[in-house]
Amino acid sequence: MQEDRMSDMRGRRILTTLQEDGRLIVELAEESLPPPTGHDVVVRVEAAPINPSDLGLLFGPADLDNAEYGDGRIVATMPDGARRAMAARVGQAMPVGNEGAGTVVAAGEAADAQALLGKTIACVAGGMFAQYRTVDARSVIELPDNATAEQGASAFVNPLTALGFVETMRRDGHSAIVHTAAASNLGQMLLRITKEDGVPLVNIVRSPTQAAMLKDMGAEHVVDSSSDDFKAHLVAALKATGATLAFDAIGGGTLVGQILHAMEEVASEGQEYSRYGSNSRKQAYIYGSLDTGPTILNRSFGFSWSVGGWLLFPFLQSLDAAALEQLRARVRDNLTTTFASQYKARISLEDALKRDAVLTYNARRTGEKYLLLPNG
Repeated sequence: MQEDRMSDMRGRRILTTLQEDGRLIVELAEESLPPPTGHDVVVRVEAAPINPSDLGLLFGPADLDNAEYGDGRIVATMPDGARRAMAARVGQAMPVGNEGAGTVVAAGEAADAQALLGKTIACVAGGMFAQYRTVDARSVIELPDNATAEQGASAFVNPLTALGFVETMRRDGHSAIVHTAAASNLGQMLLRITKEDGVPLVNIVRSPTQAAMLKDMGAEHVVDSSSDDFKAHLVAALKATGATLAFDAIGGGTLVGQILHAMEEVASEGQEYSRYGSNSRKQAYIYGSLDTGPTILNRSFGFSWSVGGWLLFPFLQSLDAAALEQLRARVRDNLTTTFASQYKARISLEDALKRDAVLTYNARRTGEKYLLLPNG
C-alpha cells in the first residue's frame, strides 16, 4: 500500500565524513525523504550487499583497529597520504551503498512510477545503506514475482561486471579470459557465464580450498597462486585457452606482471627471438584493490602489452540502450541461477557500525560476502 504522499518519510542511513583534521566519522543519521514526484519512487530497502567498492568509500584505508566505536558512530584516523588524496571529499557527509533491493512504498504521479507500487525492485542508486531511498522508476529492475529482495540485492554490480568482462573481451578481440580472486561471488558468476557462453576461463585463486570449490562447480582451468608450481600451471592453462586478456581484482603486488609474463612465454614459444618480444597483444585490466599496495611490473613480457583500469559504470555508459537492456534482461531472467549470490552473514544497520562486524566484513576475504538488512 502506498504511504501518505502528503508527508515526509523518515528513516536512518549510514553517512561517512572525512574531516579536515584527518578524522573519519561514520555514523547512523536520521533523514527525511520528501514525497516522491514524477518518475520517482521511494523504496523500503530490505537488502543491500556490502561490496568492496562500498568499503572504499565507507572506510578507505582508515585505522579501524584503533578507532572509537560508540552508539551508531565510528571515529577513525585516516592516514595523511590518503587524506591528501581525498581532499575533495573533506567535510562532505556521503551516503554509502551502491546497490540493493526492496519494496516500493510510495510513487510519483508518472505511470511508470505508479505501476511499481508494492513491487519488489532492485536498483543501483547509491546511498542504499539506508532504510528508505528515493530512486528513478526508469532505472530499476522489477524483480520476478517469486524473487525476494535478498535474491535481487546483488542484481547489478557483480552480474553486470561479469557480463561486462565478457563483452569487453569480445570488443577487444580476445577469445578467453584470466580472472583473479576467482573464488569470489563475482568469480563464481563469471564462471557460470563463461560456461554458458563457451568462453575459456582461467581462474586464479589463493588457496587449495578455493581451487577445490571452483573445480566442484565445473571449472576446467583453476590455478592456485599459493602453490610452488603456480607459474608452470598458469602457463599450461594459458596454452590450453589462448587467453591474452586478464581482469585483476587484487591490484597491488606482482600478480599482474606474472600473468603478462606467462602470456608472453606462451606467445613466444617456437618463435624466432626478438628483443622486442612477441607481437601477441596482451591486456590486463585492474578492477579492484584487495591489495592496496603498488602494482609491481617487472617488464619481462616484451612491448605488446597494456595495463589499465576497468570500472563498471563507464563501461555501462558506453553501451547503447538496446545492449544495456539485453544485459539487464539476462540478469533478471537468471537471477536465482547464473547470477545468484551467496552471503556469509546478514547484518542489521545498527550492527554494521559495531567493532566486531566492521573488522570482519572490512577484511574483504574472497568468497565472504556480507548482506546489510536496513529494516531488520
